[in-house]
Amino acid sequence: MVPERIGALVDEVAWLADAFDAAGHRLYLVGGVVRDAVLGRLGQTPDLDLTTDARPAEIKAIVAPLAESVWVQGERFGTIGARRGGRSYEITTHRAEAYSPDSRKPDVAFATAIESDLARRDFTVNALALRLPDLTMVDPFAGLDDLAAGRLRTPLHPEESFGDDPLRMLRAARFVAALGLVPDAAVVAAVESMHERLAIVSAERIRDELDKLVVAERSGDGLRFLVATGLAGEFLPELPALALEQDPIHHHKDVLAHTIAVVEKTSPDRVLRLAALFHDIGKPKTRAFGPGGVSFHHHEVVGARMTRDRMRALRYPNEDVDAVSRLVELHLRFHTYKMGWTDAAIRRYVRDAGPLLERLNELTRCDCTTRNRIKARQLGERMDELETKIAELREREELAAIRPDLDGVQIMERLGIPAGPPVGAARAFLLELRLDEGPLGPDEAGRRLDEWWAGRQDIPKG
Repeated sequence: MVPERIGALVDEVAWLADAFDAAGHRLYLVGGVVRDAVLGRLGQTPDLDLTTDARPAEIKAIVAPLAESVWVQGERFGTIGARRGGRSYEITTHRAEAYSPDSRKPDVAFATAIESDLARRDFTVNALALRLPDLTMVDPFAGLDDLAAGRLRTPLHPEESFGDDPLRMLRAARFVAALGLVPDAAVVAAVESMHERLAIVSAERIRDELDKLVVAERSGDGLRFLVATGLAGEFLPELPALALEQDPIHHHKDVLAHTIAVVEKTSPDRVLRLAALFHDIGKPKTRAFGPGGVSFHHHEVVGARMTRDRMRALRYPNEDVDAVSRLVELHLRFHTYKMGWTDAAIRRYVRDAGPLLERLNELTRCDCTTRNRIKARQLGERMDELETKIAELREREELAAIRPDLDGVQIMERLGIPAGPPVGAARAFLLELRLDEGPLGPDEAGRRLDEWWAGRQDIPKG
């Protein structure tokens, strides 16, 4: 039975279905789009995964007269792209692919039967196809039953499936997190015994799967799967290392459980969730025991450095590395202002957070996972107070881009000096004034600059 909600998609691909049928070839919607249609999870513009028994040259011959444009960058892997009516389509010849033991790239072999193609899919819930144009569901591995049961299985033996593409082990964690599926015992056992094979997968592919996992609805379940099976140790060893007790005497919540709880509490914003994932990774290296119990002094500084190193190893863009590591570095900043929020403290907090301010505030709120309701309420009230004061200060002065009252050119003109380190020192002095006292105006800032300059003994005046 074909879900009614897939009807709009069928209409979108009707021109392709008719063309392939007329040419004597079968065309199928396959994989995630079929699964999501069954689950009622289709987005506004879902990706359309199409497969056919036609070879790449035949695909080109069929679609070229009907499409507005055709691209062939993936032809070697059996994929031809086409565009029509503002929608992009990719059609792939049925294939069976496997990785050789020491290669990161698949060996591609084409197949003639849809069942052969589906056998090489990652999981049974993705080994579903809808034959076009007659709308016959093809489900040779009982993927629909597994969807109904909330079960995660592989079409072939898990060892064979994960051997074909080891990234599927990480994808299993993602489906646990995104779809709430429970992996069967054979899948778990295979990951436990084969996780070292993830080493042949590129860092970029691993990174992309991690990104999808952390923003999933049940991200915590996926992260626990990574740790329990040993898979996290292959690409994110800092995560299982968090399974240490914060207080061995009273057996308080371990850092790993706390970290997962923080990830689950934050909004599904990729950068924010990555910051939540990494925010305490410096604790194992900084844990110390003293008369007052366990401490993790400067774990945010150590953690920021570790975050930067790990994200670079996973080939994250510099923009992501900078943002996430900065959030890790600042995630305790809120707690340093225990005596209240002066205007100067707020300016420095906002300046240091920059465009990450809202994310930093949310991370700080979510970092409180205590069951002590009084403590949690007090932290929430303090954060409410901070955000209120930030809003009030924004009404009185510009906080979005705090800068000195005089720029470099004005400083050089007033002091009669050329460009160089003294100008930077003067600008830093004026910035500190701006942070401490707010906007002074050019006249008062100039007067204060003159006093400062006259008192500098370490800089030649002529």
